[in-house]
Amino acid sequence: MADIMQYDLVSPARRLASGQATAVQIPGADGDFTAMPNHAPTIATIRPGIVTVQGTIGVEKYLVTGGFAEISPEGASVLAERAMPVEEVTQDVIDEFVGAAKAALENATEETRDAFAKTVGDIALVASELGLTAKVD
Repeated sequence: MADIMQYDLVSPARRLASGQATAVQIPGADGDFTAMPNHAPTIATIRPGIVTVQGTIGVEKYLVTGGFAEISPEGASVLAERAMPVEEVTQDVIDEFVGAAKAALENATEETRDAFAKTVGDIALVASELGLTAKVD
């Protein structure tokens, strides 16, 4: 079918999802975007955020901490640094993500400091969206 595409979401720890979708919303580093069937080939860096899959069996949401997305006319592959279904996200998970991002910021070079500061902010926004709190002080 022309209105369905393949999607895959993987992290180094596990393959989280694979199936058929009508759209995949991705938190791109340069802005959020939606991949749909017959999308132009694209490779994008992703930022911490929520990947939303509008699949043939309903809507699925996953928290990702960064990575890459490869989009083709046939489908979308999200290769996440870390990812999990939003149902599994707890305050402890957010605290761990913020701690790792803050440690990276403390060890950042002058060239990468802004990027790591943005990562801390992005995680705080995701936490807020999920009704959790990111302690970034």
